[in-house]
Amino acid sequence: MGALSTLTKSLSHHCIKTSKTHLQKPLLNLSNFENFSNATDSQYHHYQSRRTLILDSVSSESVTLNRLSDSDSGIVEVNLNRPGARNAIGKDLLRGLKDSFEVISKDSTANVVLITSSVPKVFCAGADLKERRMMSASEIHFFVNSLRSTFSFLEVVRLDSYHPKSNKTLGIPTIAVIEGAALGGGLEMALACDLRICGEDAVLGLPETGLAIIPGAGGTQRLPRLVGNSVAKELIFTGRKIGGREAMSIGLVNYCVPASEAQLKALEVAREINQKGPIAIRMAKKAISEGFEIDMASAFELEEECYIQTLHTNDRLEGLAAFAEKRKPKYTGA
Repeated sequence: MGALSTLTKSLSHHCIKTSKTHLQKPLLNLSNFENFSNATDSQYHHYQSRRTLILDSVSSESVTLNRLSDSDSGIVEVNLNRPGARNAIGKDLLRGLKDSFEVISKDSTANVVLITSSVPKVFCAGADLKERRMMSASEIHFFVNSLRSTFSFLEVVRLDSYHPKSNKTLGIPTIAVIEGAALGGGLEMALACDLRICGEDAVLGLPETGLAIIPGAGGTQRLPRLVGNSVAKELIFTGRKIGGREAMSIGLVNYCVPASEAQLKALEVAREINQKGPIAIRMAKKAISEGFEIDMASAFELEEECYIQTLHTNDRLEGLAAFAEKRKPKYTGA
């Protein structure tokens, strides 16, 4: 609970009256949980061929970590692969997520993260209920806290490469790629991402009240911030599952595309982001995410401080030079 308390305090500590920057120490050290349980077309195949493995293993059989290459360098993929359990979140998968996010947070070349599934017709079916049945109430409590904190790390994932010795965290964009079911903890993981892209056959929902519990990994807080209190209450109270088109209509996802094309759309969006100035993207995410939680006057101060962080960079000068020379800029994140 100490790490969770620290995380909560850090997330709420935004109102700063001085001209100091809002850059903070890491909101979460996921190592605190180390001891918790030892498009089928030519475009898709081209995409697959451009991937190179970052890690042979992230201490999990359920999660793999990949980095795209060539012109897509900077795009990183966290891939869920637990077909026998429909990517249900158990101890092994949670450990794999934690390890993956920690690796990405130390990778100065990472600009965009995609969370995907290699299991057909499922993103993540939620908690591993078979495993859950074997846990005591206190073990479940600890596990859900660990899950909530791991998902929260998505919001701050990436060690600041502009100040490599400062030990401060800045977020890079995260995109959930949803094909098929995203239920319970699976949807909560997607809610923690910056963007969500789904196929038309997606099924999204928070069915926890049907099990006499509530969404405990951020769902009761992130869902209303996306779709509003009334809609969030209806979905959580009833546990109703919705399709991709309805999710799009209520603002739960950014794009709803034909089934099996979510990966291609996500890659398209990731490529657009990847071409922009990395420091600017991280500062924009910080200004938007943190500014949303504070009063307007403090939010303007935060915006100014984030803007200042982009002024004294080589990338800003490169952007101006590229504009004057009518060419594409070559940003380095410096």
